[in-house]
Amino acid sequence: MEFNNSILAFERAQKSIPGGVNSPVRAFKSVGLNPVFVKKAKGTTITDLDGNQYIDCLASWGPMLFGHAHERILQAISEAAVNGTSFGAPSQYETEMAELIIKMVPSIEMVRMVSSGTEATMSAIRLARGYTGREAFVKFAGNYHGHGDSFLIKAGSGAMTLGIPNSPGITKGTAKDTLMAEYNNLPSVEALFLERGSEIAAVILEPVAGNMGVVVPTKEFLQGLRDLTTKYGALLIFDEVITGFRLARGGAQEYFGILPDLTTLGKIIGGGLPVGAYGGRKEIMEMMAPVGPVYQAGTLSGNPLAMAAGIAMLTMIDETKDLYSAMERKAARLEKGILENLKIAGIKGVVNRVGSMMTLFFTESPKVTNLDEAMTSDTERYASYFKQSLESGIYLAPSQFECLFVSYAHTDEEIDRMIDANLQALIKL
Repeated sequence: MEFNNSILAFERAQKSIPGGVNSPVRAFKSVGLNPVFVKKAKGTTITDLDGNQYIDCLASWGPMLFGHAHERILQAISEAAVNGTSFGAPSQYETEMAELIIKMVPSIEMVRMVSSGTEATMSAIRLARGYTGREAFVKFAGNYHGHGDSFLIKAGSGAMTLGIPNSPGITKGTAKDTLMAEYNNLPSVEALFLERGSEIAAVILEPVAGNMGVVVPTKEFLQGLRDLTTKYGALLIFDEVITGFRLARGGAQEYFGILPDLTTLGKIIGGGLPVGAYGGRKEIMEMMAPVGPVYQAGTLSGNPLAMAAGIAMLTMIDETKDLYSAMERKAARLEKGILENLKIAGIKGVVNRVGSMMTLFFTESPKVTNLDEAMTSDTERYASYFKQSLESGIYLAPSQFECLFVSYAHTDEEIDRMIDANLQALIKL
């Protein structure tokens, strides 16, 4: 494949955009390549500026359950745009979207729209602090909740520790209220509550980790967090920006049967447009202004185009009765093919999968259940694997520590092509 036009586009972009991209992972630094610049996408096919075509396994980082540029979503956007692209005032789109979310997500009784997943998680933490009157919260190493200051914190030397900033621009004062624990390690959370339980407003986590690669929680871990937060009067927050509506109609909380107090959503509820939301029990949500004292606002919150696209998306999810069974079947077949290919190629690896989300970790570790185990992966091998896959027309996440997403739009023939390309790439490593 030739990438001349993408190279030129990247050179041009670097002159006016820091690093040439508006989100760091897009720079392809971790795989040692120049980024591919996308010209268009339709269904499961991405086309770059050089005319190269790829089977898309990234799905815009998850939301494209029905593929790109779906006619029903495009029609909804078009019909909404005729009446205006932004109001900064209430519209019935917002109410209809809220009613759909409440109908579909088990724990949500009221919901507030925002414009991004980061905005949703920032607001949820503020709400938890306002509701409980406490300042500290617990997050897990390897979980990503957007780029809010409180979340860009790394663990110290032990499990029971104050967080320390991992980005310039974040104050030590901000970091002191972020307590770090180890994913899938309930004792690490119990230790924090024993020491500072009266100060902890919330525990926030990805109910299925998707930002250290896919890491699956144990049922005991999730139930333990539910029991622990209830015992100490803290809130349990599920960050379902990735898992919401992807793992099940009601997200990971439906999939695992454990209900949080607050849930953050994004990506899918905009049908591909910028959007986010947070919701939960009515008594908690009514702490938000203008009803309560906790303030959050946004001119573009509930944007009519994003709401119209999201309504179309959620309605399609609600109407497509075989959506999750079909994605499960396709993803299971892909997983089986990759595992067989690893044996054929004689390469050590772990495949973690939940529903239509999966990650192939190039590690000799027998399992990946937390960040430390994920970090044993051979990132140089993944970079070579990514390059070989790209050359074979398969568009994967440009990082070892991200997800592959199977969509409802992927055909059995495309799954076969992905399995074959996987084998060819593994053999060449």
